[in-house]
Amino acid sequence: MTDLLAGAKAPPQERRLVTEIPGPRSRELAARRAATVSAGVSTTLPVFIERAGGGVLVDVDGNSLIDLGAGIAVVSVGNAAPKVVAAVQEQVEAFTHTCFMVTPYEGYVAVCEELARLTPGDHEKRSALFNSGSEAVENAVKIARHATGRQAVVVFDHAYHGRTNLTLALTAKNMPYKHRFGPFAPEIYRMPMSYPFRDARGMTGAEAAARALRLIETQIGVTNVAAVLIEPIQGEGGFIVPAEGFLPALADWCRTAGAVFIADEVQTGFCRTGDWFASEHEGVVPDLIALAKGIAGGLPLAAVTGRAELMDAVHSGGLGGTYGGNPVACAAALATIETMRVHDLAAAARTIGDTMLPRLRALQERFPAIGDVRGRGAMIAVELVHPGTLEPDAELAGRVARACHARGVVVLTAGTYGNVLRFLPPLVISRDLLTEALDVIDEAFAAPVPGPAEMPPATPA
Repeated sequence: MTDLLAGAKAPPQERRLVTEIPGPRSRELAARRAATVSAGVSTTLPVFIERAGGGVLVDVDGNSLIDLGAGIAVVSVGNAAPKVVAAVQEQVEAFTHTCFMVTPYEGYVAVCEELARLTPGDHEKRSALFNSGSEAVENAVKIARHATGRQAVVVFDHAYHGRTNLTLALTAKNMPYKHRFGPFAPEIYRMPMSYPFRDARGMTGAEAAARALRLIETQIGVTNVAAVLIEPIQGEGGFIVPAEGFLPALADWCRTAGAVFIADEVQTGFCRTGDWFASEHEGVVPDLIALAKGIAGGLPLAAVTGRAELMDAVHSGGLGGTYGGNPVACAAALATIETMRVHDLAAAARTIGDTMLPRLRALQERFPAIGDVRGRGAMIAVELVHPGTLEPDAELAGRVARACHARGVVVLTAGTYGNVLRFLPPLVISRDLLTEALDVIDEAFAAPVPGPAEMPPATPA
């Protein structure tokens, strides 16, 4: 993948610390930030970036950090992939915007053609493009309700689906997302998730699905359900991988019940889990799939792709938005998809998982506070607990994260209880950088940074 780092502006692929973290220039900018940016916008690591690419972030003080966050799974092809840069430059020179709803352009259509080819299932598909994951999820719910004539939407414990009013209703976690922002949209029903680490020992995916489906049938009623909405691997909830059989059982029930099965693949999509989409792991074919994050190499783009009869059920003008499918973002998406295909980044994600999981499981053997190591592909997490219990240890997660940051490795936290360290490296990260990052994580567990008794909220999704 060395050609993905071609060009004079690509930063050297190395971890290099020349100041403390954050450095003096970053602290100056942080003071300016505090004077002008809302305190409601959080920051995981207050270093200000001036260059990035491959697996590194270079800050304004000249520190080069290993990136295990990828902008929360956005820059899977790197922060400045050559094909993406070239496509964006070419499109900007042609035009930046017309609004597809006013005068359309080929790029939007080409992205929808690619999504029809790439997403699971060989049925006829349609797509609509938007700006963010929240918009994609919200529009998927709109489509499901319109097509079925029903209102109830089923979601799951630990879910994260966005920050709009409707998607906050769909999201499970109060802090920092929902606290004092209500009232929320009605007709949202939450069911128990398959969570192997915390479920009764030996509970299968089929049993966990039966538990949820009994509640749906008794508390909501089959004929009232418009959609069942789920992340195939939960993201902000803590990278929870449901037991095998859970997702297929839900999808099968939806087909029988006349409900729409919606896969929120905003974080799991575009090669992140070792397949183009996480639904493919068990052969699940969603009726609708919500996409964003990794789709466009860092530019804002999102999509809903689904069965033609559902997508076309909405009246003309019922879907859209001023910036949805912006031509520059579409150009970036086409170049991102080409990069993923040419370089087989799904296989790269599997290699990342094959590298990380054994190292983290070996670490678990030495540190009993690591209760669980889980994930798939390049979507990996460790859950921290008080040894010998299931009691979450959010304070330790914060200390370990701070220790990694001080050593020049960007890691994120997550989880309903704030006790999960999540790792989302760019899919183009080098093996050497990834190995060095794992060495730093090892050091961080051996000497976590002391801190306040209460950890800040998990890294926002």
